[in-house]
Amino acid sequence: MNTTTTVLRWWVRGAGIVQLALGLVIWTGNADGLISIHMLLGITLVLALWALAVLGVAARVNPAQVALAFVWGAITPVLGVAQESLLPGSTHWVIQVVHLLVGLGVIGQGEGLARRIKQRLATSQRTQGIPTAEGAAR
Repeated sequence: MNTTTTVLRWWVRGAGIVQLALGLVIWTGNADGLISIHMLLGITLVLALWALAVLGVAARVNPAQVALAFVWGAITPVLGVAQESLLPGSTHWVIQVVHLLVGLGVIGQGEGLARRIKQRLATSQRTQGIPTAEGAAR
């Protein structure tokens, strides 16, 4: 579970950075052709968040945080797909900012879940007397 958490954490980090860069380029109106790539990568980011949430359940992370990740992950692609039709005109920038904040929330939640999973695993290993990497370094 530790390796899977690490891989998913790095996926959230890397895909999140690429998503932010793609989003900014698309936002400037210079790369509408990249929207489908942005959407596909966004779906993989949500799937990684959900996978971390499942691992969070197994690691007994706070159920409220896990539930929030599932709900947030469901809202994210809906907002992404629907955003073009929301608040058209001069106020559309509000939806774009909301979309950016929701995306940042996915990244932040993924990072937070991964951290808590790793903490729970380390705590579980210590209570069971299993040596951890931190313990070995001391």
